[in-house]
Amino acid sequence: MTARDEARADAVYAALLERQGERWVQPRVERTRRVLELLDDPQKTYRVVHVTGTNGKTSTSRMIESLVRAHGLRTGLFTSPHLKRFTERIMVDGEPIDDAAIADAWDEIEPFVGLVDAELTAAGDAPLTFFELLTVLAFVAFADAPIDVLVLEVGMGGSWDSTNTADGDVAVFTPIDIDHADRLGETIAEIATVKAGIIKDGAAVVSARQDAAAEAALRDAARAQSATIAFEGQDFGLSEQRLAVGGQQIAVRGLAGTYDDEYLPLYGGHQGFNAALAIAAVEALIGGASQPIAGDILTEGLAQATAPGRLQLVGIAPTVLVDAAHNPHGAKALVAALQESFTFDEWGVVFGVFADKDAAGIVAALAPVATHVFATAPASDRAEEADRIADLAEANGLQVTVHDDLAQAAEAARAWAAASESRAVVVAGSVVLAGQALALAEAEDWKSGWDA
Repeated sequence: MTARDEARADAVYAALLERQGERWVQPRVERTRRVLELLDDPQKTYRVVHVTGTNGKTSTSRMIESLVRAHGLRTGLFTSPHLKRFTERIMVDGEPIDDAAIADAWDEIEPFVGLVDAELTAAGDAPLTFFELLTVLAFVAFADAPIDVLVLEVGMGGSWDSTNTADGDVAVFTPIDIDHADRLGETIAEIATVKAGIIKDGAAVVSARQDAAAEAALRDAARAQSATIAFEGQDFGLSEQRLAVGGQQIAVRGLAGTYDDEYLPLYGGHQGFNAALAIAAVEALIGGASQPIAGDILTEGLAQATAPGRLQLVGIAPTVLVDAAHNPHGAKALVAALQESFTFDEWGVVFGVFADKDAAGIVAALAPVATHVFATAPASDRAEEADRIADLAEANGLQVTVHDDLAQAAEAARAWAAASESRAVVVAGSVVLAGQALALAEAEDWKSGWDA
């Protein structure tokens, strides 16, 4: 990476940030489709595994990508949001895309962006948004790479998300719960119906275990599209999991084979279920659900799986973990993982959240393990005030202190944890906060231990 290429890539991100933000969403997939048509539909030049759900999308997507790459195929991975730098969202063969490649892709699409913006303005519509353009940019960059298979994470919902301009050979559904109710619907059935919009004609569908209403919505959509559908617990599933150094050993009953005693280098029982879902998705993609994954390929694919910002160890003496849990469902999974995988008696929780999230629900979910809450705020104009977080923590009977920013909260939490070997720290509540914590841990070298 040269300084010139880095500057070109940073200029692309600056141009994207001038657009309506990611939170601004309209159900208007046809706008993205219009740009892609002008670019000769780059998203149709590779096979696609399309992933949606409420929690576990990114971890599952990363496992699918790793397993596909272990087959010797060239992969693309599109996820959101990023933790440190936006090129993390567009991965080629397991690495963030080169700065030069993303800048070149922008040069390709920019003339067509101006054309479509003009059409939208003439029609009284808003210009293309950050996420719409990011999706187009990624599709072009993947076509230029070129890749064989794209693992594509939905931004929000499904049917009208800009990623739904791609046709998934396999549609993957992680657990569906209430989230973004103002955009997707107030019931699980409504939300599942929107997410089911990614199911394409003749696709293979694999799903985590779902609420009965969500399962019914997915089955209806699959039937309407003449798609096959398989559910965890009925057609495949996690047979066994046990703790191991740095992760867990799992056994999985797949769609086409049985896989015993495989090592997964990730903490948390939920990651074992994500792995089972990923295996089923890859079976459906590679062998049409009739050919098992070869043992050496499966072992390599799982061993190389990573989940940055998900129960990621960033500090020792004291132990500090970072987790992007940003809704009650994710917070419950985090709590279960802390209880299952670690033996600490007390947890200090550095917590900050966006104002549009269910802060009360997240704090209540974290309460069973939180000894002390270090309330703060992510570096964003969408952040909830730390004082409100403190009020919620106190309402749950938790000890709490308020801190102006993450650096102060983390310093206080690490000092608190360093006072006893039975204490540890977890940073949670926001992907933005998780990204800040990763950068801070690296800058301050938390893995060298606490230095009072």
